[in-house]
Parts: sequence; C-alpha cells; structure tokens
Amino acid sequence: MSATQTKITVLGGGNTAFSLAANLALAGHEVLLWEHPDLAHTIDPIRESLTIHLDGSARTGVARLAAVTTDPAEALAWSETLVCSVPSYAHQPFLEQLLPHLKPGHLIALLPGNLGALAFASALRDARIDGVIVAESDTAPYVCRKSAPDRAVIWGTVTGLGIGVEPASQTNEAMPVLRALFPGAVAYGSALEAGLSALNPVVHPPGVLMNAGRIERSRGEFWFYDEGVTPSVVNVIEAVDRERQALGVALGLSLTPVAEAFHRAGFGPAGDFWATINGSRMLTALRAPGQVETRWLTEDIPFGLATWSLLGDRLGVETPVIDSLVTLASATLDRDFRSETRGLESLGLTVLNDDALRAQAAGVGSH
Repeated sequence: MSATQTKITVLGGGNTAFSLAANLALAGHEVLLWEHPDLAHTIDPIRESLTIHLDGSARTGVARLAAVTTDPAEALAWSETLVCSVPSYAHQPFLEQLLPHLKPGHLIALLPGNLGALAFASALRDARIDGVIVAESDTAPYVCRKSAPDRAVIWGTVTGLGIGVEPASQTNEAMPVLRALFPGAVAYGSALEAGLSALNPVVHPPGVLMNAGRIERSRGEFWFYDEGVTPSVVNVIEAVDRERQALGVALGLSLTPVAEAFHRAGFGPAGDFWATINGSRMLTALRAPGQVETRWLTEDIPFGLATWSLLGDRLGVETPVIDSLVTLASATLDRDFRSETRGLESLGLTVLNDDALRAQAAGVGSH
C-alpha cells in the first residue's frame, strides 16, 4: 500500500460513488468502478463509454475510467486501495461479494461507515483473514448527486474529513493513503469514535420526520435545509446530539458538537447549528428527498440512531429522544427498525467488558 499509488477501486454506483470515481479520475488516478451484480443497471449507462461527466465546484470535465465491472475478483485485483460509498444497508451484501477476494495489503474505506468498519473487521476475523485494514469516515467526502445516468455534480467538498481506522494500530499506515485522495483528512482515535461522530443520523431523521407532510405533499420540491431545518427542528437535532455526546462521555470520548462539526467540515460558518445551516451555500442548495421512505430514514435510523440506542443500553446512558425517533420512524414507515439494526454483536462489541470497550473507543489495544 502506497500513498503514491495511482490505481484506485471505487465500490458502488450511486451519487457519491460516481462523484468519487469521476473526481479521482480527473485528479490523475486510474479508477476502476465496481458495482454489486444485483445493481448492475447503475453502471450499465457507462459500460461502453467508460466516462462520467462531472460538474460543480470540484474538478469538472469528462472523466475517463480505466474499467467498469461487476466482477469482485477483477475489482480487488485492480488495486489495494478500495473506497466504498454506499448506504450502510448495502454493507453486508457488498461484504459477501468482497470477502472471498480480500487479502493482506488491502485497505477498504467506508465513506461514511456508521460503525461499518467494526462490522467488516469482525467478519474478517471470523473468516480468519489477516492484514486487511478497514477505515470509515464520519460523513461522505462530498455534497453531491447524480444528475443523469452518466453525470454527477459536486456542490461542495468536505474539509477535514474525519476518518477512523480498524485496527487503530494501523492508523499511521492508512492515513497517508487516504489523505492523498482526500486532502486535509484527519484521524480519529478509533473507528468507534468515527462512527459516533457521524453527522447524518443526528440531522436527517429529525428533519425528515418533522417535515414528513411537506415531503409527501411537495414530493421533495422544497429546500430541505433552507426551509425544513427551522428553529424547532434544530431543537430536536441538538437534543439528539446531546444524547450522542453523552454516549461519548461514557466511553471516555469528547465528541465534537454537531454545529462545530458541520463548520469544521466546511458546510457553513461557525455559530450555533441554525447559523451554520443558514449560512451554508452547499447545504441550502439541496432539495428534500422525494418521499418519506428515504435512506435518510432507512439508513440513518437502523444503522445510526438504533445502534446508538443499543449502545446507550449497554453503557447505561439514557437516550429518550433517539428512542422516540426510532419508534416514530418505525411507525411512519410501518417497519420495525429495531429488528433491522446492526447490533452490537455484529460489531464485535458484546465480547468486551466496560474497560475494554473504553479502550476500543480510545484506539488502545483494539482487535
């Protein structure tokens, strides 16, 4: 693994994966784009041309990829550096495809991870595969969207992307490689700290649930942050954030408050969360989801808030606002998100006593 490596494998075929593949290709990397075979339709439009048109505030132009494939063996043979930006509910089916082909020397980065790095690392241990480094970020590297089947737009690039590495002892090896792709990236002490620093679960569920009527009535034709994140919505977001920070305290972590984290990421100016959002050019440019059944609930509830709730139970930290949002989202979409959550066992955390759990969070003596 080398920070100067020019071959990169991008895993996924959605908004951020297309943006990643195009931006990295325009930066001079040789990029192979892999998508799960069940989702081959997302990459079919570029199979022949091998090109993605990139617009927006990052690099722009026609990006030519080295290859596009649904073959995991080809994808993992192409590069030791794998960057994956897919919804957390795709982590398991992706892992099932990738696991037989992962080998010592691979670095796989989940962007973001929502504690997925711990789930991947646990699966690697179970499969007795050593020498693979797993990392995850606290948010996606760009505010972006696919604007056509072969086109993407990046409205903003996250500054100081926060990344946690599992095992934490490999942080110094992984970070130069990832900083070469995401300049200014900063390291958390552990993947557990990175997962608890995720921004989406704090903001998206309150915003969607408290604007559910507006989303359904307008089919998303309103500006989510500009119009939907009002002072009362901010109150709920900040209540969720206080409970998240309490989880951090129980683990010996001082987690960055959501307003400060948004400012550090370059989303908006310093201030309280209301000021940061309203001063954000990139976020106020985002429309709301077109329907309530969006990954802003179907990902951020079971792989964000519901997991945090379980961790609260484990640590003896009360999370009433988080619990209420999980309950409300389950009722709204008529599904049991608590049964869909990524549990602590799959993260390899149930075998740890309190001291070991705090050591894991601090990146000391991790697996």
